[in-house]
This record gives sequence, structure tokens and C-alpha cells, in this order.
Amino acid sequence: MSASYQAMTVAKWFIAWAEAEDADLSNLKLQKLLYYAQGHHLARTGKPLFRETIEAWSHGPVVPEVYRAFKDFGSSDIRLPDSDTFMWDQIDAEATDLLILIWNTYGEFAAWRLRNMAHDEAPWKANFKPREKNLEIPQQDMLNFFQQISEPV
Repeated sequence: MSASYQAMTVAKWFIAWAEAEDADLSNLKLQKLLYYAQGHHLARTGKPLFRETIEAWSHGPVVPEVYRAFKDFGSSDIRLPDSDTFMWDQIDAEATDLLILIWNTYGEFAAWRLRNMAHDEAPWKANFKPREKNLEIPQQDMLNFFQQISEPV
């Protein structure tokens, strides 16, 4: 699991997984799944799963590049277009195992429940400032927090 992916590749994995499971996946929910995947990956390996930063927005942790790519879906389910070239093997087996654990742990929750959960957690709380934008949630904050909570099982 030493590879560091692009956040969009991880996002597409979650979107494809949700489609395969016939499950709901809005942009809000996707953002929280990316946050939990990054946090648990940091706790397990000490390394980030993806390169892009996570910011503390009013509705919780957000990967801005991924948010912007899917913002036109609004609160509707995100679907990959038929022309998308995502393939499952773009994510290695170890990372896939972690993403399945994240999905099985957090994927059952509604987007707003995940939002509220993240709002109660130290990484977002320590870095969100209501009148400031583009405030990064440092990976060290995520590492410290996720090392203290139990593994997603």
C-alpha cells in the first residue's frame, strides 16, 4: 500500500462500487468517504492514500478537486459516464481491501450522518473557521486522530 493515488482515482473507485452495490452516493457522502479513507490509511501506514489535500468546509472535510468535478450532480447520486476509463485494477489489492472496509463501515450511513460525524471529530473541529476558506486539514491532525480510534472493522 505504498502507492499514493490521485484522489479522483479513489473517488471513482467509490462511485463504481456504489453503482455495483446499487447504493446511494452523493458528492457530500463521497467527500466524507474520502476523508475516512485517507484518515484510516494514514493511521495504518503513516502515508497518505492520495496526494490531494482535504480542506475544512462548512459541511465537513472536502477534497476540493473532487468536489468541483462532481458538483453538477448536486445532492443526486453520482454516476460515471460510459466514456470514463476507470478500471478496478487502478487501485492495488491492499488499498482495495481498505476501501472495502471503509465502505462497509461508513457506506451504510446517509450523507448528513457522515457530515455530522465528521463535525464531531478533532481534525475538522480544529481546522474549520466559519469566515475563512481553503483551510487545509493537516495530515498530521488526521493521523493523530485516526490512530486513537479503532480500525474500521
